[in-house]
Parts: sequence; structure tokens; C-alpha cells
Amino acid sequence: MNKKFYITTPIYYPSAKPHMGHAYSSIIADFFARFKKIDGHEVHFLTGTDEHGLKIQRSAEKQGVDTLEFCNKISQTFRDLSKTLNLTNTDFIRTTEKRHKKTVQHLWNELENNDDIYLSKYTGWYSVSDEAFYNEDEIEEVDGNKIAISSKSNVEWIEEESYFFRLSKWQKPLLNYYETHPNFIGPETRKNEVISFVKSGLKDLSVSRKSFSWGIKVPNNKNHIIYVWLDALTNYLSALNYPDTNDELFKNFWPASVHLIGKDILRFHAIYWPAFLLAAKIELPSRIYGHGWILSGEEKMSKSKGNILDPIEIINQYGLDPLRYYLIKEVSFGNDGNISQEKLEDCINSDLANNFGNLCQRVTTFAIKNCESKIPKRIEFQKEDLEILDKYKNNLDNIRKKIDNQNINFYIDYIVNSLFEANKYFNDQEPWKKKDNPLRLNTIVFTGLEIVRKISFMLYPIIPNSSLKALKIFNLTEKDINFSSIENNEFLAKDSEINEIDILFKKIEKKND
Repeated sequence: MNKKFYITTPIYYPSAKPHMGHAYSSIIADFFARFKKIDGHEVHFLTGTDEHGLKIQRSAEKQGVDTLEFCNKISQTFRDLSKTLNLTNTDFIRTTEKRHKKTVQHLWNELENNDDIYLSKYTGWYSVSDEAFYNEDEIEEVDGNKIAISSKSNVEWIEEESYFFRLSKWQKPLLNYYETHPNFIGPETRKNEVISFVKSGLKDLSVSRKSFSWGIKVPNNKNHIIYVWLDALTNYLSALNYPDTNDELFKNFWPASVHLIGKDILRFHAIYWPAFLLAAKIELPSRIYGHGWILSGEEKMSKSKGNILDPIEIINQYGLDPLRYYLIKEVSFGNDGNISQEKLEDCINSDLANNFGNLCQRVTTFAIKNCESKIPKRIEFQKEDLEILDKYKNNLDNIRKKIDNQNINFYIDYIVNSLFEANKYFNDQEPWKKKDNPLRLNTIVFTGLEIVRKISFMLYPIIPNSSLKALKIFNLTEKDINFSSIENNEFLAKDSEINEIDILFKKIEKKND
């Protein structure tokens, strides 16, 4: 297997328990990881926690606990969330690990040796909540408090000795890189934001702090802590055992295929991170994609606003796969998305129960009753059978291209349309009226079963557990799922047993207003 795919989520800041925004990023990343795996790629899927910085230190102090102990506890909730969301991540990194510290300090030395870091004094506005520096034109005053316009987080004035990274030096090289690598940033609107910001002029970036102690120390000056974003971004390398460039992980998976992030941290990933890498003479990741926010009402969810939606509560009430499907389908990828209980229930009833669940149930039940519980052996495809079956084969390459551009909306729309066409095909062909024509009845049943198999394969990256339940009809398991086999119209073993399955999705009884 020579095709490699390395996808990362943002590493989450464990100052509080996970919310729906964290779940969304992770589920989307898992979708891509699963798709690539069933399409023949060796996948490395990284997630984890970013555990340094003043905000973490203050959160621990507020609770009166040791900072590392605080991080251990909160980080575990994110590790547990990975299991709850049924993620296929191959690694979970913590920035408090030794392997990470080693990589961060090496990268620092590389930047310093290349004269891209110098010692000076920082004077300006800083947000502890965002762990970000802001220019004067990026803040506003509200009720006597200075806040960042973009995040609405409080900022405070800081004056202290600091090491600086020569970010200004990389303004033109970054713009050149964006121009020569038009797919480096997605979606297009985010790319335009980044280019506009860089064109407005880059100032050198403060990359160390002296006013707190929780973080990785600057290698040759123990009084300074490395800026949390320089620290955090490096996780994408430390997880591959950089600086050992002969390590199999690094050789196989760097550069990363895609860094999947929320739009609020786009500047760090699309400007700072590539600048650090260029300065250290390390190849840049292939793609950075900034998705939208999951909104509560009209606002981004945050602990400070008290509007956090708990994914665990939703899963406990409705199940994991319905949540995964709903987030992938109803939140237009790349844009902000509101979620609501009503829309979730509509999605379960319409798409999952009525369309997918009903298709599986009706085709299987008919086959069991009329084909001796076996895949029909004698079939003869007609034009209308091949028309619906060949649509999958004819769209495979296009689907792959859309996925490589993170166009999930196309993928899910394709599945929804396929479900509609499949149910219509079975209705229109009326196999129950073909009992005097066994060959035609068998062919319709075989076609229907193949469509169920193909759609179940395609749904696997979205609703893996439910897809595997559906595939029990054919005694197929996870290892049998191969995206390329979707073009095969006679994949199912003829004359093999088929099984009746339980209802995949129970309809939600909605209360009348």
C-alpha cells in the first residue's frame, strides 16, 4: 500500500470539557480518514490536546490543583470523547509529552540558528483566552473592557521582554506560496481572508513569554516560555517523531495531507505555521481547511457564554450515528451551522429511517420471502437496472476529486439522491408483480441488494456502526468494505445466504404542537 494520507484535527485546549464544536471537527476528520482508508490509503489520523499556556495555568490555579494534574484530568475527557465518537485516530498527542517537548525545542533551535528569532521587548494587547496577540485595529472597547473584535475575548496590555520571530521577512515568500499553491488554503473565502491579511503587512511575532511558567522553556534561556502557538502547531511534526527525518512515520506521512481546523484559528495555521516551516526549511502541509463554527443560536459556543451543547447528551438520547449523519449533512461544510433538536429529529425520520432504513428493510424482506433467503443466482440485467447501478461506477473518480477538495456537501447530496433513486427504482420495477417471471424478479432483487450494498459502503465513513449492521444482510464485515468495489455490479456472492436485520433507525415520535 503506497498511498498515504495524514489528517489532523486541531489539538483541543483542555481548559474545560468538550463541546459540540470539538465533536464536529473530530467527526469530520474521521469521515475523511475512513473514506481514505476504504479507498486504499494507509491513514495516519492525529488528534490530541494542547496543554500549555497562561489560560491553562490560571484554570488550574482557580481549581486549586496542580497544573499537570488538571491537564491529565481534562485531557482524558477528550481521549474518552474520541472513543465515544467512534473515531479511528491512530494517535493522540499531548503537548506535555516528552516527544513533543523534544520536537518543539529542536524547531526553536532551527529557527534561531537560521537567524529567524531575536530578543527584544513586547508591548501590546494580548488575549489570554485566545492565547493570541492583537493589533490596535483588531480590538474595541465594550462596557469599559477591551476585547478582540473577532473573538469577543478580553485583551490585556502586556509589556515584557520577549523573543520575536521574523514573520515580516516571510510576507513575500508566503504570498508567492499562496499563488503557486492555489489549493493550499480552503475554502476559497478563507484563502482570500488570509491573502488580504498578509498583504496588509506582517509584523514580527512575539514567540516567548516571561510572565508565567507553564510551558516549554526556551532552550538557551530558561526564563522564557515558548509561545503556546509555536508549541502547539509543532504537534503535527512531533507526532511523526521529527526531527528524526529517517523515522518511518515522518518519511511516510509528512507533509500532512490536510490540517482540518476551525476558522477561528486559520491565521495561526495558514500564516504562522507555514512561515515557521519555511524558516526551518521543512516542507509545508498540502492543505489547510478552515471549517465554520457550530452555533448556538447566532453565537459560537464557548464556556464563557454558557451556551455549550454537550455532544454526550445528544448521543445518549439519539445515538451516535444519527448525530454524525446530522452534523455532516445539515451543517454545510465550510460554513457556520446552527443545530437544533427539531432538525436532528427530522433528519433521523426522513433520511435515516424512511430512506436508508426502509430501503434495507423492504428489499431484504422481499428477497427473504421470494428468493429463499439467498442472493439470486440467475439474473439478466436490463437497461433500467444498469442505468442505476452504473451511476456509482461513473461517479467514482468525481467523488474522489470532491473529497480531495473537502467537498463533503457533494458526497452527502450524492448519497441522499442515490437513496431516493433506489427507493423509486424498487417501487417502479414492482417485483411483487413479477412472480410469474422469476428471472425478472430475481434481477430486480439482485439489483436492489447491490444498491443497498453500494450505499452502505458509501455511508460507512459517515455512520459506520449502522452501515456495518446493514451489511450483516450479506454477512459482510468491515474488512470487506472497499470503495473501488462500488463500481462492481456483481460484487455479492450469488446463491449466498442473506439475513434479516433489526430496524436500523427507530422513528422519533414527535409531539403535536
